[in-house]
Amino acid sequence: MIVTVPVQNGNAAKPLNLNYEKDIVHVLKHSRWILNTLGIWPSLLKGARRFQSNIVFGICNSVLFFAIVPCLLYIAFEVKDKMLQLKLFGFQIFCLITVLKYWALTMRRPKIEDCIEQMQTDWKQVELFRDRELMLKYGNMSRNLTIICLVFVYTGGSIYHTVLPYAIGTYIDENNRTIRPLVYPTYSALIDVQKSPVYELVYVVHCMCGYVIYSVTISVCGLAALFATHICGQIEIALSRLDNLVDREQNSNPRGRLIEIIEHHLRTLRFSAKVEVILQEVCFLEFLSSTCVICMVEYYCIMDWEEGNTIGLTTYTLILISLTFNIFILCYIGELLMEKSSSIGISCFTIDWYNLPVETIRSLVLIIAISSSPAKISAGGVLDLNLDTFGKVLKTSLAYLSFLRTAIA
Repeated sequence: MIVTVPVQNGNAAKPLNLNYEKDIVHVLKHSRWILNTLGIWPSLLKGARRFQSNIVFGICNSVLFFAIVPCLLYIAFEVKDKMLQLKLFGFQIFCLITVLKYWALTMRRPKIEDCIEQMQTDWKQVELFRDRELMLKYGNMSRNLTIICLVFVYTGGSIYHTVLPYAIGTYIDENNRTIRPLVYPTYSALIDVQKSPVYELVYVVHCMCGYVIYSVTISVCGLAALFATHICGQIEIALSRLDNLVDREQNSNPRGRLIEIIEHHLRTLRFSAKVEVILQEVCFLEFLSSTCVICMVEYYCIMDWEEGNTIGLTTYTLILISLTFNIFILCYIGELLMEKSSSIGISCFTIDWYNLPVETIRSLVLIIAISSSPAKISAGGVLDLNLDTFGKVLKTSLAYLSFLRTAIA
């Protein structure tokens, strides 16, 4: 609902979106829930809750290292089977890169807070019902992308942490001991995990570690989708205002309206610059992780196919789909962001600019010049995330797969 609230002192009436709180909750719901569990959401960064955020961060890191470090020692000193060593090593690469992504997101918490606050301000300042519809359109897009990512990642991760270990089953080692499987095998010199209730406690902690790992993966895609689609919504609003610029009945002061459009556009670009700073490290790590881990998961699928391991093949196929979909989401929204931010310059050519005053026409050049350097999401400043980059990731992973099969054969 958009209402007009009169302002005193002779100023013009200011439209107000009375539904902004409901709109914000609708758009941010899933990202907020995941980031809250990781101690990154801005509501945890103020007052006494800041201490709570540090506690959550400490618990998550403790859980991660409790599972990862003993498993790395197990791979280095106990594993003799090369195939098992390769499977465990590939998953540990994914885990270690996830830890780095978690630290990068934690380091960027103040900027995430700034971006969330600006999003809330933008929702409060919606002037027209059409503008609110545009923002809800892109808000629903980010919400849906986050839900799809959440379903894929949690499904594959849950099967990997619950079904796969028990599909392997218990076995008798060379010392005639019954070995129960763990998601992250533990170096035996540190602790004997086969005794009850130690095994049960360790298994629960390993499941908690899996939750943290997959939540970090989802939060990266969720934040990227949330911020990028918000930028696209703001650009769509600027485009709609630009299309109405030459309507003399609605715009008796085209120069003033153009100034508002330029200010709105510049504010959106400053927001996109903050978003690029927030995401550049995590996107670079996601790019590295996807290139390496997708290659290894493809190899695991081939090996399980040849061995007739249906459960292993199904599990790794779901993980492969989720990893591929994650990097696709990042590349897709990067492509969408570049396309939308470039379209405002094209729109300056397509409107009936010749009906505008000469001074206003000259001012359009500023928008065209700014749009020549579109907003984007980069992977550490090394390369831009777009659909072409997604194709390169798949080609590189296949090339590594071919090399891996040749080297191990």
